[in-house]
Amino acid sequence: MFFLATLMQIAYWAFGLSGLVRHPVAQRLDTEQPGVSIIICARNEAENLKKNLGRILNQNYRSFEVLVVDDHSSDKTAQIVLEFQKTHPILHLLSVEDANLRGKKTALSIGIEHSRFETILLTDADCAPASPNWLNKMQSLLQGDIQIGIGYSPYTTHQGLLNAFIRFETSFTAIQYLSFAIYGLPYMAVGRNLIYRKSLFFQQGGFRSHAHVLSGDDDLFVNGAANAQNTAVTIHPDTFVFSEPKRTWRGYYDQKSRHLTTGRHYRFRHRIALGGLSASHALHYVCAIALLTCGAFAPVVLFTWLARMGVVLFVYGKSLRKLQDPGLLIWVPLFDAVYVLYYFLLAPALIAGNGKQWK
Repeated sequence: MFFLATLMQIAYWAFGLSGLVRHPVAQRLDTEQPGVSIIICARNEAENLKKNLGRILNQNYRSFEVLVVDDHSSDKTAQIVLEFQKTHPILHLLSVEDANLRGKKTALSIGIEHSRFETILLTDADCAPASPNWLNKMQSLLQGDIQIGIGYSPYTTHQGLLNAFIRFETSFTAIQYLSFAIYGLPYMAVGRNLIYRKSLFFQQGGFRSHAHVLSGDDDLFVNGAANAQNTAVTIHPDTFVFSEPKRTWRGYYDQKSRHLTTGRHYRFRHRIALGGLSASHALHYVCAIALLTCGAFAPVVLFTWLARMGVVLFVYGKSLRKLQDPGLLIWVPLFDAVYVLYYFLLAPALIAGNGKQWK
C-alpha cells in the first residue's frame, strides 16, 4: 500500500499537477476592449469596499461597469458605494429586496441579470487587483470558443504559522485546479477572480442545478459549464487578485469547511480524480508511519519518501515562482505532511455538510 500510494502520488505530481510548470506566464493586452460588467456581492462590507473599490474602479480599460449587489447589509455598505458613485458613474448599486431571499447566489444572479455587457467578471469586496491591467488581461482570455477564464487569487503575506499554512493551502489548491484546467479537465475556480460569458450562465440555467447548496456559486458553476474547449487559464501577475486571510484558526476552519462541502457535488470523474489524489497522499504518510513503527523498514521508507518529495519540491518550486510566492517552498516538506491531518479534521464537514451562510 505504501509503494502503491507513493507511485500514485509521483504520477499525480509529475503529470496531473505539473500544468503550471509548462504554462506560459506572458499575456498580451487586448486592444479591442469589449464591454465588461464587474460584479461584487457584498454583505456588511463597508470597510472592505472603502479600501478596495477604488482599485477596481480605476482599471485601464475603455468600457466597463461595476455593480455592487448589497445583500441585506446592516452597516454602511450602501453609503460607501453611493459615495464612490459621485465620482465614478460606471458604478451601480443594486440591492436584494426580498427579505426571504438571501445568499451569494441570489445576489450574484441579480447582478448578472442587471448587467449591461455580455462579459461578466467576478470578484469580492475584500479583494484588490494586483494591477490596473487586471480587467484587460482577464477579458483577453475570452477569445474564439473560450467562454470561461480562470485567474488566481492569493492571500496577502503576514507573519505567523496560520498565514503560511493558508498561503500553502491556497497555492496547493490552485496548482490542482489550474493544472487540471490546463490539461483539459477544468473542475473549479474561485469567485474572487473568474470571468465568463453571460450567455453561458443562462444556458446553464444559472445556479438552478445547485441552488440548494449554500456555497458553490463559483466552483459548481464552473464544474458544470467548463470543458477543455471553452476554458482558459492565466497566471500573469497582473491578473492576480489579493485577499486578506483569516486571522484565527477557528475562522479559517469555518471558511474551509463551508467551501469543502461543494466538492461532494462535482462531476463523478472529478470526484474520482481528486479523491485519488487525497487518498494516495494520506496513505503515503499513514503507511509510512505504520512501517516506521516496525523499525527495520526505516531506510526503505526514507528513500521512498525522498523520491516522492523530490518530485513534489520540483513542481512546487517552479509553480510557486510563477505564483509569486517562492518563499513558501521551505514550508512544503512540513505542510505536506500536516495536510494529512487537515484531511481528517475536515472530513466531518465533508461528510455531514456545513449549513453556514457565506456571511
